[in-house]
Amino acid sequence: MEMTGERRIEAPRETVWQGLNDPEILRESIPGCESVDRTGPDSFQARVSVKLGPMGAKFSGKVQLTNINPPASYTIGGEGNGGAMGFAKGGADVALEEISPTETLLKYAVKAQVGGKMAQLGARLIDSTAKQMADQFFDRFAARVAEVRPTHEAVLPEGVEPTPAPGTEVGDAPAESRLAAATLVGGARLADPISGATGPLQPGTPTSDKPQAPARRPASAPASISLLSLIPGEIMGLPLTFWGGSFLWLILLVVLFLYG
Repeated sequence: MEMTGERRIEAPRETVWQGLNDPEILRESIPGCESVDRTGPDSFQARVSVKLGPMGAKFSGKVQLTNINPPASYTIGGEGNGGAMGFAKGGADVALEEISPTETLLKYAVKAQVGGKMAQLGARLIDSTAKQMADQFFDRFAARVAEVRPTHEAVLPEGVEPTPAPGTEVGDAPAESRLAAATLVGGARLADPISGATGPLQPGTPTSDKPQAPARRPASAPASISLLSLIPGEIMGLPLTFWGGSFLWLILLVVLFLYG
């Protein structure tokens, strides 16, 4: 049995290559596959249930990869045993061509031999079944690798939106550079004092849209009153010392007049 074909896959060539070497992706893509286990760097072991017309069987097979040229091509060789249904062995050449950074063309050429009861079913039934399984495989495989296709667009943190317009030096820069610039600008703005109604405010100072009332000065304590400050410094334009001296002379004259 010989079969050739090609399929376009909406994924980068590197992603398609990784998918062809991923046991889990292969298990999900191969029709009737129960398990795919890696037994070495370039070898696998698989169990597959196959239905050919009125007959069905489970095959256990081993696969070996050769002529490996990542991510461009390799050769698959293997054989499987289906018990009373017979056996199958063969190989396939697989090549990946990059159509664009997001699209790959996969080409394959298969050569296989079958024996036992399967061979009695006729080449036409075997070829049609193989073609149907190949279509199912590529449909599932293309959908699976599209899910794991890497994205190069940076994801900004929640609440951060790029504001520079396209056409500017910052706006045309990658998202990582725009994010770094926004972080630096935001940090510088937070470090600057904020002007308020009564003066500059430091970071962390709450602000309000209501006009601020002028600050009140603390009331000063009442000044103490001295009794001496109530005595006038002069009487009738003459100092107190004059009146004090005159008062003493008057008392002295009265004493002399009374006892003289």
